[in-house]
Amino acid sequence: MKVVVLAGPESSGKSWLAAQLQAHFGGLMVGEYVRHFIDHHQRDTTLADIPAIARGQLAWEDAARAERPGLLILDTHLLTNRLWSQTLFGDYPSWLDDELLARHYDLHLLLSPEDVEWTADGQRCQPELADRQAFFQDSLTWINHHRQPVLLIRGDWAARRAIAFAAVEQLLAGTLQVGIHP
Repeated sequence: MKVVVLAGPESSGKSWLAAQLQAHFGGLMVGEYVRHFIDHHQRDTTLADIPAIARGQLAWEDAARAERPGLLILDTHLLTNRLWSQTLFGDYPSWLDDELLARHYDLHLLLSPEDVEWTADGQRCQPELADRQAFFQDSLTWINHHRQPVLLIRGDWAARRAIAFAAVEQLLAGTLQVGIHP
C-alpha cells in the first residue's frame, strides 16, 4: 500500500486534487474530518474540539488503512489539525506529533497557495495570501524537520494536476525520488 497525503493551506486544491488522483489511479480517498465535524455541530471549532477532530481524522485514516488498498489518498492528515490549532488557538495537543510520526506516509504533496485564487466556502478563514503562505511554510518546516518525503506542488490547476499525476505514477512504479526542500 502506498499512502499519499495532500498538505498545505486552505484553497490550494487539496480536495480537488485528491479526487482527481482517485479518479485516475483508483484506491481509497479519505476526506477531511473537520468539515464533517463543522457541518454536524454547526459552529466554529474551539481548542477543546481539536482532540475529537484529530481522533475522527485518525479513525477515518485507520479504517481506510485496514482495507489495504494499493493506493491510499489522504485529503489531509493530522499536520493540518496541528497547524490550524496552533494558528487559531495558539496551542495544540502535543500527542498530534507522536501520532503523525507513528504512521508511514510515502509522499506528501505540499500545495502552494500561489497561482490559484482563494475561494470562500463558508468554512475557510484565510483569504489573505500572506496568511496562506505562512501556513504553507509552517507545513514545509514540519515536514522537513521530520524528514518526511515531500514534493512541492505549484502552478495553475493544470500544472498541479500534471505534477501530482507524474509523482503518483512514479511512486506506484517505485521510481519516485523526493527530498528535503529549503
